[in-house]
Amino acid sequence: MDGVPEPHIGWTFLTNHARVLAAIADNHSARIRDIAAHCRLTERAVQKIIADLEQDGYLSHTREGRTNTYRIDPAKVLRHPAEAGLTVASLLSLLVKDEADRATSPGPFERPRAST
Repeated sequence: MDGVPEPHIGWTFLTNHARVLAAIADNHSARIRDIAAHCRLTERAVQKIIADLEQDGYLSHTREGRTNTYRIDPAKVLRHPAEAGLTVASLLSLLVKDEADRATSPGPFERPRAST
Protein backbone atom coordinates (compact mmCIF):
# COMPACT_ATOMS: atom_id res chain seq x y z
CA MET A 1 0.00 0.00 0.00
CA ASP A 2 1.60 3.28 -1.10
CA GLY A 3 1.98 6.19 1.28
CA VAL A 4 2.01 4.07 4.42
CA PRO A 5 4.09 5.75 7.13
CA GLU A 6 7.19 4.10 8.50
CA PRO A 7 6.84 2.16 11.77
CA HIS A 8 6.98 4.28 14.90
CA ILE A 9 8.73 3.42 18.16
CA GLY A 10 7.54 4.96 21.42
CA TRP A 11 4.23 6.29 22.63
CA THR A 12 1.61 7.94 20.45
CA PHE A 13 -1.48 10.06 21.06
CA LEU A 14 -4.02 7.70 19.49
CA THR A 15 -5.04 4.18 20.38
CA ASN A 16 -5.07 1.43 17.81
CA HIS A 17 -8.88 1.40 18.10
CA ALA A 18 -9.00 5.08 17.07
CA ARG A 19 -6.61 4.44 14.17
CA VAL A 20 -8.67 1.51 12.86
CA LEU A 21 -11.91 3.49 13.19
CA ALA A 22 -10.37 6.43 11.31
CA ALA A 23 -9.10 4.10 8.57
CA ILE A 24 -12.58 2.65 8.18
CA ALA A 25 -14.07 6.16 8.10
CA ASP A 26 -11.70 6.96 5.22
CA ASN A 27 -12.82 3.84 3.30
CA HIS A 28 -15.94 1.96 4.44
CA SER A 29 -15.08 -1.05 2.30
CA ALA A 30 -11.38 -1.28 3.11
CA ARG A 31 -9.94 -4.77 3.41
CA ILE A 32 -8.55 -5.85 6.77
CA ARG A 33 -5.20 -6.33 5.06
CA ASP A 34 -5.19 -2.68 3.93
CA ILE A 35 -6.34 -1.36 7.31
CA ALA A 36 -3.58 -3.37 8.99
CA ALA A 37 -0.94 -2.01 6.62
CA HIS A 38 -2.15 1.57 7.04
CA CYS A 39 -2.26 1.33 10.84
CA ARG A 40 0.95 -0.73 11.08
CA LEU A 41 -0.86 -3.56 12.86
CA THR A 42 -1.25 -7.25 12.19
CA GLU A 43 -4.37 -8.45 10.43
CA ARG A 44 -5.25 -10.44 13.53
CA ALA A 45 -5.02 -7.28 15.70
CA VAL A 46 -7.30 -5.41 13.29
CA GLN A 47 -9.82 -8.29 13.35
CA LYS A 48 -9.84 -8.14 17.17
CA ILE A 49 -10.27 -4.35 17.19
CA ILE A 50 -13.13 -4.54 14.69
CA ALA A 51 -14.77 -7.22 16.86
CA ASP A 52 -14.40 -4.94 19.92
CA LEU A 53 -15.90 -1.98 18.06
CA GLU A 54 -18.79 -4.10 16.76
CA GLN A 55 -19.48 -5.66 20.16
CA ASP A 56 -19.86 -2.22 21.75
CA GLY A 57 -21.98 -0.81 18.90
CA TYR A 58 -19.49 1.63 17.39
CA LEU A 59 -19.30 -0.30 14.14
CA SER A 60 -21.35 -2.78 12.13
CA HIS A 61 -20.74 -4.49 8.82
CA THR A 62 -22.63 -6.04 5.96
CA ARG A 63 -21.22 -8.67 3.67
CA GLU A 64 -21.43 -7.89 -0.07
CA GLY A 65 -19.97 -10.82 -1.97
CA ARG A 66 -16.40 -11.15 -0.75
CA THR A 67 -16.32 -7.59 0.60
CA ASN A 68 -17.33 -6.20 3.99
CA THR A 69 -18.86 -2.74 4.06
CA TYR A 70 -18.60 -1.08 7.44
CA ARG A 71 -21.01 1.39 9.02
CA ILE A 72 -19.88 3.63 11.87
CA ASP A 73 -22.45 4.91 14.38
CA PRO A 74 -21.53 8.62 14.48
CA ALA A 75 -23.82 9.33 17.46
CA LYS A 76 -22.19 6.76 19.74
CA VAL A 77 -20.60 8.43 22.77
CA LEU A 78 -16.91 7.84 23.52
CA ARG A 79 -16.21 5.47 26.41
CA HIS A 80 -13.77 7.31 28.67
CA PRO A 81 -15.22 9.63 31.36
CA ALA A 82 -12.82 12.40 30.32
CA GLU A 83 -14.58 12.51 26.93
CA ALA A 84 -18.09 12.41 28.45
CA GLY A 85 -20.61 13.61 25.88
CA LEU A 86 -18.23 13.56 22.91
CA THR A 87 -19.36 11.44 19.99
CA VAL A 88 -17.57 9.29 17.46
CA ALA A 89 -18.46 11.95 14.87
CA SER A 90 -16.57 14.61 16.84
CA LEU A 91 -13.51 12.36 17.11
CA LEU A 92 -13.56 11.43 13.44
CA SER A 93 -14.00 15.06 12.36
CA LEU A 94 -10.55 15.67 13.83
CA LEU A 95 -8.91 12.52 12.45
CA VAL A 96 -10.36 11.99 8.99
CA LYS A 97 -9.29 14.29 6.20
CA ASP A 98 -9.13 13.86 2.49
CA GLU A 99 -5.68 12.60 1.46
CA ALA A 100 -5.29 15.48 -1.01
CA ASP A 101 -6.06 17.96 1.78
CA ARG A 102 -3.44 16.33 4.02
CA ALA A 103 -0.79 16.74 1.34
CA THR A 104 -1.59 20.33 0.35
CA SER A 105 -2.79 22.14 3.45
CA PRO A 106 -0.47 23.35 6.19
CA GLY A 107 -0.90 21.89 9.65
CA PRO A 108 -2.83 23.89 12.26
CA PHE A 109 0.36 25.43 13.64
CA GLU A 110 2.12 26.09 10.36
CA ARG A 111 1.99 29.28 8.37
CA PRO A 112 0.88 28.96 4.76
CA ARG A 113 3.87 29.11 2.44
CA ALA A 114 4.23 32.24 0.36
CA SER A 115 4.06 31.64 -3.36
CA THR A 116 7.16 32.54 -5.33
